[in-house]
Amino acid sequence: MVQPTDPQFRDQQRLQWIRSALSEPATGLERASFDADFRSYWRTTGRTPSLVLMDAPPELMDVRPWLSVRQLLEDGGLRVPQVVAQDLAQGFLLLEDLGVHTYLHVIDAGNADALFDTALERLVRLQSIPVPEGLPAYDRALLLRELRLFDEWFLGTHLGLALDAAERDALMQVYIVLVEAALAQPQVLVHRDYMPRNLMPCGDEVAILDFQDAVRGPIGYDPACLFKDAFVSWPEERVAAWQARYHALALAAGLPVPPLETFRRDLDLIGVHRHLKVLGIFSRLKHRDGKPKYVADAPRFVAYLEAVLPRHPELQPLAALIATRVRPAMRAMETVDA
Repeated sequence: MVQPTDPQFRDQQRLQWIRSALSEPATGLERASFDADFRSYWRTTGRTPSLVLMDAPPELMDVRPWLSVRQLLEDGGLRVPQVVAQDLAQGFLLLEDLGVHTYLHVIDAGNADALFDTALERLVRLQSIPVPEGLPAYDRALLLRELRLFDEWFLGTHLGLALDAAERDALMQVYIVLVEAALAQPQVLVHRDYMPRNLMPCGDEVAILDFQDAVRGPIGYDPACLFKDAFVSWPEERVAAWQARYHALALAAGLPVPPLETFRRDLDLIGVHRHLKVLGIFSRLKHRDGKPKYVADAPRFVAYLEAVLPRHPELQPLAALIATRVRPAMRAMETVDA
């Protein structure tokens, strides 16, 4: 007999729900994509048009933030997936099928300017939405908690490094610099993962995905995220041009961006924060959650750090730590893996 804890039970529950919701007993499901958290996505078979089922087991995830932010973005004039049916008790959302190709699948050196220009226009629109009361804040506690993922999961668990007291103190001073810089930025609506994988071309529009973790936070966070992606890297001169384009759009829209040179420093520092956080998250996905593929991109994020840190003397302890401890440990790990 199939038990509720058996994956087959969830398979049956999922299929029964969608057939009932659509009144289509012949509709099937096939895996559409895997996510880094507890959600899974399934595309319908045997019907036209196809739809996508988001499966978020309620004991592991709450879909209400997704629904709330989706409505916030739609009310702000942004393209988001439409909801066809929902069952909060079981953790099922039935969504329109926007296709299989995100920006990540289609962007290249030739079309990046045009695609990013559209993405930046939509980002400015997103940041212009008033932050509703009750939305979580990117406050001091959250910023520091994210940074600590770096030393706990990337340095400690993944690389096996034990820092001495002086190294720990120096790293904490860098954390304080990053946290204070983030809190000093103008605060707006922040997507928190505004990158090519979460942007989907829809004709002349771009649909925004994976927005459930939105917060009130630093204005530079999403622009920094867009151009320093987990899956594709760009030359620094192109990134600088796109940053300037964003800054011009933001000024024209009345967003509270500082002068461009100040803003570039803000982007650097909040980018360092994100890179450290991502290194920690990717390591945790491997060692805690059994999802090893993400940490393969750790070298990309270390390279991002190495490109930025020399510009900021206050971050020198982190630069030294990467040069003297992190890079040797990564080389040793590559030798073992080889």
